[in-house]
Amino acid sequence: MKSAVENLSATRVKVSIDLEFSELKPSLDAAYQRIASQVSIPGFRKGHIPARIIDQRFGKGAALDEAVNDAIPSSLSEVIVENNFVQMSRPDVDVTALDETVGLSFTAEFDIRPDFDLPVFGELKVVVEDPDVTDAHVEEQLDELRARFGSLKTVERAASDGDIVVVDLRGSHNDVEVPDLSAQGLSYELGSDGMVAGFDDAVRGASADEVRNFVFTPTNGEWAEKSVVVEVSVRQVRERELPKADDVFAQLASEFDTIEELRSDLRDRLGRMRLLEQAYQARDLTHDALMEAIKVEVPSGAVADEISSHFQDGHGDDAHREEFESQARTGIKSRMVLDKIAESEDLQVNDAEMTQWLISEAQRYQMAPDQFADELVKAGQINAAVAEVRRTKALSFVLEQVQVVDKSGRVIDLESVLRGPQPAVDFDAAFDEDSDTENFEADE
Repeated sequence: MKSAVENLSATRVKVSIDLEFSELKPSLDAAYQRIASQVSIPGFRKGHIPARIIDQRFGKGAALDEAVNDAIPSSLSEVIVENNFVQMSRPDVDVTALDETVGLSFTAEFDIRPDFDLPVFGELKVVVEDPDVTDAHVEEQLDELRARFGSLKTVERAASDGDIVVVDLRGSHNDVEVPDLSAQGLSYELGSDGMVAGFDDAVRGASADEVRNFVFTPTNGEWAEKSVVVEVSVRQVRERELPKADDVFAQLASEFDTIEELRSDLRDRLGRMRLLEQAYQARDLTHDALMEAIKVEVPSGAVADEISSHFQDGHGDDAHREEFESQARTGIKSRMVLDKIAESEDLQVNDAEMTQWLISEAQRYQMAPDQFADELVKAGQINAAVAEVRRTKALSFVLEQVQVVDKSGRVIDLESVLRGPQPAVDFDAAFDEDSDTENFEADE
C-alpha cells in the first residue's frame, strides 16, 4: 500500500492511498463469500457459489463494490494510526481508479484534532461560593424533617401556597377530552410549581367545591400547540400541622435526646452538603477555566457532522440550529481537551470505574446495569462509554491540582469532602423534594 498525506489546514488533511490488486484481493474474496452466503442460485448450495457464477449473475461490479467498501476503511484506518491522527469527522472519499490492472486508488479528506498546548494546571484558579450555614438554613431543614412526621387537616378556607389541595382535573380541546390533562383525586402542594403552567395561579384562593378554569397550550405530544381548557374542581383544602420542635420530637426523629443536639447535627450535615456543592461547583468552574485557557480551532467538519445528525429529521428553526451549533462547538472542544489530558497523563479506565459508571447511568434510565450494558453493546457504544468515563477522570485529575478558594478567600480542601461521619438522620428522605404529601399521616 502506498499513501501520502497532505495537510489542508490545522484541522483537515487529505490522504491519498493506492492499493495494488493483489492487496485488494483478500477483500474481494471476502466479498464473494458474503454474497455467496446471501443469495440463492439454483444448482448451488448457499455459501458455495463460485465467483464466476456470481459475476455471471450479478456482474463483477457487485463484488468489487463490496470489496472497496471493506478495503477503504481498513486501509484508511492504517494510515490514521501510522500518522497518530485523531479523526474528528466522517471522511469524504473519492475513488479515482478501480480495476484489475491498477487496483484501487482513492483519496479521503477528513478533519483531525489540531495540535495545542495544555496549561499548567496548578496555575489555574477557581472561586466558589462561601459554604456558610445560617440559622435560617438550619430551621428550614428542621421544618422539612418535621413535615415528615406531620399530619394534614382539612380546612374551610381559601387555598394558599403551602396547602395541599385535592382536585379533579378535566382537560378538553373543542369539547374533546385530553386524557393526559385529566385526573381524579389528585393531591398537590399549591405553590410548588409542579403542575402545568397556569395551574397554581388558577387554584390559588379557591375553596372546597369551587371550580376554576385556565387555558394551557402543550408544546409537544398529540395536543402540541393546541389550546386546552383545563377545568379544576377543588374537593378539599388541607393545611399542614407540624409537630412541635422540642426534645420529644428530636427523640422521635433522630438518635439525639434534645432538639439543640439535633439542630447542631443538622448544621454539621448542612456544612458538609455545602462542601459537596462547592466540589461540584469547583468541577464545573475548572472545566470552564480549561476551556478559557486553551485556544484551539474546533474542526468545522466535526461540527457539521453533529448538526447533520441532530437535524436529520428536519425539526427545529434557525434559532434552534444556531443554539445547537454553539453547543456542538463547546462539546467538541471539551472532548478534544479532556482526551488530550487523558493521553498526556496516560489515564486508563479500570473495571471498577466502568462498573460504577454503568450502575449510575442505568439508574438514570431506570434499567438494570446488565440490561443497560447489553444495550450499549447492541448500539456499538461501549468505546464511546469508556471514552466518556476517561474524560471524567481527566477532569478530576485537573481538579486535584487547581487552586480552589471561596469568595472570602479561604482555600478549599476538596479532599476533606470525602471524609467525615454519615448522617444521623435519614437525609435522603428528609431532603427529598418529592415527599411533600405522601409522607403525611392521615387527616385529623
